[in-house]
Amino acid sequence: MTTEQQKASTRIGKRPAAEILTLKKMGTSFSSRLSFMRNLIRKIHTQKWKLERREFNINSDGFGHAVYTAHTGERSYSLVAFTHDLPPEKRTDRVIAEAWDATFNLFDGIPSREDIERLSQNTPKQEAGRFSQKELVLGRANKSLRMFATMLECLKAGQQPNIDDVAAVGYLMRTTAVYGSGKFGCADRSATDGRAEIQASFHAEMLAVYLFRSFTIDLIDHIAKTQAPDTAIKLDDTIKRFLGIGNSTGLGMAPFLLKHSKLMHQWVNLKEEALCRCRNQSVDPLTAKSKLKALMPVVLKHLDQWNVEDQTQTADIQELRGDINTFDHWLNGNDTASNQYWNDAYIFTANNLSVEALSFVESLIIECNGDLVDELADQMFEEQGKDFDPTMPLSQIQKFLQTHYAWVDDINFAKESNNAMFWYYSEEKLEPRFGSRTDVPGAELEMPLAIARDVVALKAAIKDLNKDITIADFLIEHGEFRHVVRRIQTIANYPYGEVYDNLISDDTRPIDLLRFKLAFFGANKFDPKSSLWTRINMYQGAPLLDEILDVNPDSWAYPVKPEVRS
Repeated sequence: MTTEQQKASTRIGKRPAAEILTLKKMGTSFSSRLSFMRNLIRKIHTQKWKLERREFNINSDGFGHAVYTAHTGERSYSLVAFTHDLPPEKRTDRVIAEAWDATFNLFDGIPSREDIERLSQNTPKQEAGRFSQKELVLGRANKSLRMFATMLECLKAGQQPNIDDVAAVGYLMRTTAVYGSGKFGCADRSATDGRAEIQASFHAEMLAVYLFRSFTIDLIDHIAKTQAPDTAIKLDDTIKRFLGIGNSTGLGMAPFLLKHSKLMHQWVNLKEEALCRCRNQSVDPLTAKSKLKALMPVVLKHLDQWNVEDQTQTADIQELRGDINTFDHWLNGNDTASNQYWNDAYIFTANNLSVEALSFVESLIIECNGDLVDELADQMFEEQGKDFDPTMPLSQIQKFLQTHYAWVDDINFAKESNNAMFWYYSEEKLEPRFGSRTDVPGAELEMPLAIARDVVALKAAIKDLNKDITIADFLIEHGEFRHVVRRIQTIANYPYGEVYDNLISDDTRPIDLLRFKLAFFGANKFDPKSSLWTRINMYQGAPLLDEILDVNPDSWAYPVKPEVRS
């Protein structure tokens, strides 16, 4: 065997899907340089997009409209944002809200006067508005009232806000929904197929949020200056940079993953490919070690500044801090590393530290190898292709079940705790919900998301049947299994598209699914408010609009509280 053959035979492969896509592992996810926000900022920088504030028609109370445009070279995209006087009795972050502090669209191109007038009549209505194929994104946001008021009074008085107060919140506004892909009459995803600049997952939505972040920062400066022209000062750039956009994310995100198996597979598969490339890379261990050591001071500070009220998450954070300090000691004391240094770091963590620490170190390893992995970020969109074959013999389905769904055999659905919950749509807002079968009426209308239970039922249904019959013949008699048969055929080709866990158990935490998806968006410092929803901060630490072409676009991987001179 040649040296090259030996290397090939010992190459570290991607991890099995069932190992990394349990709820426990998914619930420890962290962002990486492949995440959508990170990729978008890097793309704006490297492709030298021109970003501008075209209009800012806002009065001294902060109400009006503004337009921010991104010129990509091929096309232009414009954020059209409106701010409103929101009465206290109408203020809520819940999905049932009918009014907000701000509403916005991402417009395909540069809006005309007529477009802005049309949007001014419809965007504030959100779901009740009427939108066209020119609108790619629809969103709304509310102020962090305490943060906004405190910062405004400081600036009007000629003072910078207290950085500890800023860090406690981290944003001026938080979005309560950012819709795309054909919602409420906006352009369908297919309308922008082939546009490389926004082809990757959620890039249109992420661009809208980034431009909206700039608007919120400009808004506070503008109100302060117009209300106190003689004394007001502008917000310090280091504080501006530390401000992101808050987001409250609930159950609506969870079914998305389960319904988009091919897309989920693509995300996970590419991240696994990135990790494999790093672990298999032959490197000078001293060079690799120096890359990690350069990151560790800011990483440790970043983790020290992650503080939440949720007791479960707080305990996990404390364990993570201890584990990453242990990793730092290994890093400083390890003088026997091989030329597969990144794999050494992975193996040490996997063998000695927590699952959450392993997820964090995975992202650290990827962070240090941008030249090796960054190209993968633009491939994070759904592959099109056939996902249902009615002519397939039942014997093939049985093979797929053995290969990809053997894990369901360990779940006893006769046990009440394993069938305790169900997923459904609320009648009020048609939003996904998760409830107890004993406490919430309507279990007969549950969404088809009890994958493990339905697979177990399918296995029982086909056990004694002739395996030479086709799927079509089987489904004529058993149409209730159509959704699960389609899923099994899909997962056979896209194994990273499944959650390898029971999603209706009494100990299921939907927040694990939310964190998994939000980490791919680029979120960190997750702030759970229950097992059903969380708050995050988007673009915290990211370059500002007027500096993005001139600074390192990857400098904000682990944002920390800045030191601001008074």
